[in-house]
Amino acid sequence: MDLIPTDCELLCVEMDFATKVDREIDGGEVAPAVKGGKFVWVDVRMHGYDGARQTLRDLGCPPEVIERAQGDGAATQLMRYENCLHLALTACRMRGASLELERVDVVIFENLLLTVHRGQPEFLAAVRGAYRSDFQRHAKSPSFLLYEIWDHLLDSYHEVQQRFEDRVEQLQTELVGDVDDDVFRRVSSLGSSLLHFRKVLSPSRAVLGELATRRSLFVSEATQPYLANMVGTVERVLQDLLVDRDILAESTNLYMSIVGHRTNRVMNKLTVFSIIFLPLTFLCGIYGMNFKVLPELEWKFGYLLFWMAVAIIVSGALVILRRLKLL
Repeated sequence: MDLIPTDCELLCVEMDFATKVDREIDGGEVAPAVKGGKFVWVDVRMHGYDGARQTLRDLGCPPEVIERAQGDGAATQLMRYENCLHLALTACRMRGASLELERVDVVIFENLLLTVHRGQPEFLAAVRGAYRSDFQRHAKSPSFLLYEIWDHLLDSYHEVQQRFEDRVEQLQTELVGDVDDDVFRRVSSLGSSLLHFRKVLSPSRAVLGELATRRSLFVSEATQPYLANMVGTVERVLQDLLVDRDILAESTNLYMSIVGHRTNRVMNKLTVFSIIFLPLTFLCGIYGMNFKVLPELEWKFGYLLFWMAVAIIVSGALVILRRLKLL
């Protein structure tokens, strides 16, 4: 197995758990290290399909794994093969107000672990920067690297959830004051993103639970309890996410209630004006009729009588409205 990377970049790290020594190696040194009982982590960053397919084939990946690793699906899932485990992980990051998903495929052999991806997932960069300390102090088996990958992946999930929580709080504050129609678009967009994020977390919880409970040649029993604890972490993130959705829904309902209350107050004022002016309109309608015989038209005090009637009607209406607490 002489790796000549084409259309992809390789980062190969050899680890010796007996001496706690790790070092970067070239692609051509991977096969001798694996045959010598060393554990090797190969990070494959794909730029094109053809060269990456050949590289994965040289690394011993089954054809099904190669096809799946070059797919575009972002759902977290676990596939078991005779000589390896294949994990399709979904990484998340926030780009402004939008949620972006990135796929990272993890293929676990007995003495070899592959991470295959396009782009530069932030959580995987964090793994590369932090694994050495845990390797030298705590690692007892190759499964520690699987723990490191999940640990940083869950950290990224938690960070995304915190970003969503901040946006929910911001929208909640905005909905209490005067807002424009664009707020409904942002609320709808945020609600869709929360639902999308939930669809990422649920499969991750299921896959973690299977890794933590089902025995496998490629996951040590010492690592499984730590993976089981991570299931609880995903549960907490899911619960926080559901709380964020509930707060967003309640804030929207509160805003609609406030709008309804303001509308009722305006309608109440219009009703008061209508009650006052309706009898006056009735009087004007009567004395505006084109009949020749209207006694008050020829009467000296007819005009004064009209205004006295207006004053009595308005005063009576105001007294009644005040007693009914409509004013």
